[in-house]
Amino acid sequence: MEDRIRIRSEEVLSDDWAVLKKTVLDYRRRDGQWETQIRQTYDRGDGAVILPFDPARSTVLLVRQFRYPAYVTG
Repeated sequence: MEDRIRIRSEEVLSDDWAVLKKTVLDYRRRDGQWETQIRQTYDRGDGAVILPFDPARSTVLLVRQFRYPAYVTG
């Protein structure tokens, strides 16, 4: 993934109870084209996730999506 992300700039918008940052990054799409994106991340520490499960079909719902906060925390 590191070869698909280039950080252009990072700005701290707030550093009170949690840290709010604005990041400008270049993201290489699956077709190879670079796309500039702006993301704001609100860091309050570790988080959680919900995994949708369909017990009737015994399946989970998975989505392929770039999530910058997950990327930046490793």
